[in-house]
Amino acid sequence: MLTRAICNAFAVSLVLGLFIGLHAAQQDQTGKAPAARAESPSGAELYIKHCAVCHGNDLKGVGPAPAPYRVPPDLTKLAQRHNGKFPGAYVADVLRNGVTLPAHGPAQMPTWGMDFREMHGLDKKQVDLRIANLTNYIKSRQAK
Repeated sequence: MLTRAICNAFAVSLVLGLFIGLHAAQQDQTGKAPAARAESPSGAELYIKHCAVCHGNDLKGVGPAPAPYRVPPDLTKLAQRHNGKFPGAYVADVLRNGVTLPAHGPAQMPTWGMDFREMHGLDKKQVDLRIANLTNYIKSRQAK
């Protein structure tokens, strides 16, 4: 009988230990995971924050950017300028890498791929998502 009580106590301790260990493992796993990052901002939010200063809130290239910056292009007419087809790959490339600079003068278009990565500490997947969100927003605003 004493042996049976010891076996039962051992079995209960074992089961309790397993539950405690499982709970601790779950806590440890969630504790080690990186903090959940907020979802990527929408293309509209990114545009207002990063692009409107030069391209204007209406995407027509009439933002408040001062001289010596040239007037930026009207982003609502990209599809019209490319035979009715929105140049998504080109827009994503410009957003990611900027544009070729003239021999002299300031950079006209920021390299958002590098800025998002370096200034905001984002990884490649997050940068790609922001570039895609901006590209899709610009596409959605094309003149009909």
